[in-house]
Amino acid sequence: MIDLEFLEALVRLLDESSLDRLEIDREGTRIRLAKSPKGIGAGVAVPVPSALPAAAPPPPAEDAADPAARVEAAAGPASAEMPSANLVDVTSPMVGTFYRAPSPEAPPYVEMGAAVAAGDVLCVIEAMKLMNELECEVSGRIVEICADNAEPVDYGQLLFRVDPA
Repeated sequence: MIDLEFLEALVRLLDESSLDRLEIDREGTRIRLAKSPKGIGAGVAVPVPSALPAAAPPPPAEDAADPAARVEAAAGPASAEMPSANLVDVTSPMVGTFYRAPSPEAPPYVEMGAAVAAGDVLCVIEAMKLMNELECEVSGRIVEICADNAEPVDYGQLLFRVDPA
């Protein structure tokens, strides 16, 4: 039988150390702990946000009786500029949690329509309790934000679309 206090102490030890994996054989029982998610290392870990972000407001209720109003609302205002066809997709370089701002109280790094320069920070992706800033690789204008704040993202998932024109 595994002593729960012993196991909790091992988890704390691994969490506070620079070790990535720990394996112990004790009394015929093998215990394997790892910080890396499956596919990268041998164990499974779930990233936990260091601060809880504010909840997003619910979407406005749509009028089911007027389908034309729904189409118009989805298309946006008629005066909006159409982005060029050569948009640059910014994808997630890792699995983690997407945050639009450095902290829940801070304003987002970028908004829709914002001008960005190469090297500007677009967002933070938290992975294994590490905050990784994602920088824009091109200059242009943000035309689409494709991920929701404080939601998990996968490797290669589309986060932003930038119009380099």
